[in-house]
Amino acid sequence: MEKPGQFPFTRGIYPDMYAKRGWTMRQYAGFSTAEETNQRYRYLLGQGQTGLSVAFDLPTQMGYDPTDDMARGEVGKSGVSIATLSDMETLFDGISQDKVTVSMTINATAMILLSLHIAAAEKKG
Repeated sequence: MEKPGQFPFTRGIYPDMYAKRGWTMRQYAGFSTAEETNQRYRYLLGQGQTGLSVAFDLPTQMGYDPTDDMARGEVGKSGVSIATLSDMETLFDGISQDKVTVSMTINATAMILLSLHIAAAEKKG
C-alpha cells in the first residue's frame, strides 16, 4: 500500500496527514446574495474556521436563471444564488482560494459551478 500523500491517496492527501495538520473545520453556509455570503465566510474564517462549505440555493442547484419564473420565491432562500462568474468572484472576494479549501455540495450543475470556481481563482492569479 502507498504512503500517505502518494497516489492514489487512499491514506490521505498529505504526507504527514493529521500529525502536523489539523482537521479542516467547515460550516455549511450560504444565503441570499454572493455579497452577504462573502461577509459570512470572512467572519467564519476570522473565527478560526479552516475551510468553506458552500450552500447553494435551489435555483442554482437546478441550473435555473435566478430571473426565471421557475426560480421565483426560491432565489437566495436556502443558500447563495450563483449564476455568473461575477457572482463567484464576489463570493470569494478577499478569500485566498489557494489557501482555503472549499467544498461544494451540488448536483446537476456541479461542472458549471466548478468551472466558475476555477475561473474566479485563475483571475486572481
